[in-house]
Amino acid sequence: MQRRYSDLTVEELRKEVSELTEKARKAEQMGMVNEYAVHQRKIVMAKSYMMNPKEFKKGQVYEIEGAPGEHFDINYMNGVFAWGTRKSQQGQVLNEEEALPIALLTNQVN
Repeated sequence: MQRRYSDLTVEELRKEVSELTEKARKAEQMGMVNEYAVHQRKIVMAKSYMMNPKEFKKGQVYEIEGAPGEHFDINYMNGVFAWGTRKSQQGQVLNEEEALPIALLTNQVN
């Protein structure tokens, strides 16, 4: 039976990321785009559970992995998800409110 990521230890999560990375690599080689995308999303979630959500605070702004030129302004945290607003580098709001797994938040801007 599959356990929830929140129930796994950091070591178990690392093993899961390793296994998912291998599955994603194989799916990419076989041209299975949808399966590859699913594995990539699972990797991001597992990595999020390896991070400390308390390090992310309201008002902090981060770059978003895979979205060059966009920043994410955190409004509040809910578990391993940061809820907030996606903005361009010029400060233009791109999405009103959305949730991103904290593993997608890379470099703090402010």
